[in-house]
Amino acid sequence: MKNNNILSPEQTLEIFKVLKSRFEKNMNRHIDIEWTKIQEKLESNPSKLYVLNEMENTDWEPDVIAYDKNTWEYIFCDCAIETPKARRSMCYDREALETRKEFKPKNTAIDMAQEIWIELLNEEEYRELQKLGNFDTKTSSWLKTPEKIRKLWWAIFADYRYDTVFVYHNGAESYFGVRWFRGLLRV
Repeated sequence: MKNNNILSPEQTLEIFKVLKSRFEKNMNRHIDIEWTKIQEKLESNPSKLYVLNEMENTDWEPDVIAYDKNTWEYIFCDCAIETPKARRSMCYDREALETRKEFKPKNTAIDMAQEIWIELLNEEEYRELQKLGNFDTKTSSWLKTPEKIRKLWWAIFADYRYDTVFVYHNGAESYFGVRWFRGLLRV
């Protein structure tokens, strides 16, 4: 990550205020996790705080959803209930975008995630997120696609309907006005 991606003191105070408020409003997402420990970790990783600020600036609503005891990392995830406009209508990856002959979208899910240093959720992570709330009840999200599926020109996406997570496949070059992606950041 670039070292010049550091927030000003004012931006730092503001993003901490927003993240702490969201954390306190959604305690069901992070039972047995203390805000003070998260803040300490973020203070020692200013580049990660920058990424969370970038997520916040485009309505991604990042929040802590887990703590990985093996890596000692807090996992932040995009917890917006439905599609923020900034991530709609994009195909899966660069290869898919380049194969489109017309009506090319402006960006891809993989490229956009890499631009701000986050990862797309995989199917297992998406299912875990859905245990914390009802996300994508009117939209859908591209998921990190296993290589064996992607080699066949497909990519997977998911949504939540009828109290059930549905996982589907589509051509990786397709895009829809309600399809986006969800990202996570390890801190």
